[in-house]
Amino acid sequence: MDRTVATADATLMDPESGAPPLDGLPRQRATSRAAPSSAGPAPAPAPSTDAGPAPVPPSVARSAPRRLPRLWLLLPSPLGTPFTFAYALVLVVTSLVAEYADPSFVHVLHQASSTDVAHLMRDPLLVLVASALWVAGGVTSPYALGFLLVLTALERRTGGGRTAGVFLFGHVLATLATEVPVGFAVLAGHLPDSSLHRLDYGISFGVAACVGALAGLLTPWLRCTILVVFGGSLVADLVEFADPMTDWGHLMALSIGIGMWPVVRRWQRARTSGRPAAVAAASGC
Repeated sequence: MDRTVATADATLMDPESGAPPLDGLPRQRATSRAAPSSAGPAPAPAPSTDAGPAPVPPSVARSAPRRLPRLWLLLPSPLGTPFTFAYALVLVVTSLVAEYADPSFVHVLHQASSTDVAHLMRDPLLVLVASALWVAGGVTSPYALGFLLVLTALERRTGGGRTAGVFLFGHVLATLATEVPVGFAVLAGHLPDSSLHRLDYGISFGVAACVGALAGLLTPWLRCTILVVFGGSLVADLVEFADPMTDWGHLMALSIGIGMWPVVRRWQRARTSGRPAAVAAASGC
């Protein structure tokens, strides 16, 4: 005889197997009552308005905002690189004077600032400083752009006073290394007396020394690239033999900067330990 199921129990039949629930198992009846009805799924609860904005994935949050500020770190600023910024303003002024002033007046200024043998014998300190106030070729010279990029990067890593020291050391030492032999050559009769008044001024020796010093603070592949490209251009100029004394001075200044690697690396470590956050931001340049 078939067993009939009461109407009250029929509504509690298991939706999957179609069998009635067993007696004495209240949890089974509760489960059956909680089963979804044939009317369709219950509507999803409305999202809570108390929750805050959806979190931004870290990859999206870090992607765009940092690119633009790091580009500005390549150029000097009055607060970040005060030495390079102030020096660049001075060079802009002297370059404008050289461009728009009377040519005879500019020639007199260049002669008074020349680090030739005659001036070095008479006023060495004056001409060594004055000669570094001019850019040979004006602001369009490659050394003008190199000045901005190289000294900015070096100052962010070592500080303004130390960058000034590297620049002046290379400028002074390379100048003496090229002009002193000229004086001895004149005394020995190998060069005419006019060589004692050879016009010599500009920032190129100091910039070359800073390039050599900065290379020691960069990653190996970037260091090799800079030294090969810049050093190769200096060797090419020397092979042309257009101005051998100046070209030798550039190579000497680059070598002086390379010789300062232990010093500038110690400076960078000291600056990093003193201001880790600032140096970490500047090291991306």
